[in-house]
Amino acid sequence: MIPRELIGTAEVPGGEPLRLFRRGRDFMIVVDRNELMNSRMSGSEEALANLTIERLRTPEPRLLIGGYGMGFTLRAALARLPRTGAVEVAELVPGIIDWARGPMAELTAGCLDDPRVRIRLEDVGAVIAIARGAYDAILLDVDNGPDGLTRHSNEWLYTPAGIAAAKTALRPGGILAVWSAAPDAPFARRLKAGGFDVEEMALHARSNGKGPRHVIWFARRR
Repeated sequence: MIPRELIGTAEVPGGEPLRLFRRGRDFMIVVDRNELMNSRMSGSEEALANLTIERLRTPEPRLLIGGYGMGFTLRAALARLPRTGAVEVAELVPGIIDWARGPMAELTAGCLDDPRVRIRLEDVGAVIAIARGAYDAILLDVDNGPDGLTRHSNEWLYTPAGIAAAKTALRPGGILAVWSAAPDAPFARRLKAGGFDVEEMALHARSNGKGPRHVIWFARRR
């Protein structure tokens, strides 16, 4: 078996450092002992963008993506968005973007330089908290689910207060889409209580329909 090679470490404000590993042509991003991302498993992250855009009712969508990760969601969004669409990516960890432009540049495929993209090196929670009717969709993939795995302060995003802020940041009929490694019935109930119509979908991690099953909530603002 090809050994796993540590490529780099990135500090996370208020959280454990992230580590980037490479095994052959595959990359893995790990926090503590938890593997957050693997370049072989992109299906559900791509679906986060594809299925959200399918549900939008505007010809010129404006999206906010929380967490760049390995760029699967961003690249999928760019493939579906019209020329007049726009995507903001809120990524708190500059090291993630450095990896995207460095050792993972082939995987990045130039998406960071697309004129429709704006990279904001900020906490997505802070971006959401000050936005007022700014987005047609907010796509969150900053943890392994509705909890603060990478940063404890991320837990606010999934509380009633965080859900209310997301609703305010969305335009009428806008969608809050949240990726998770597993179901979370209490979170789904909080979304409904917060004034969203909620659709929950289970998807395989890999684009070929294999791998573990992940969950995406599509919550439409009433």
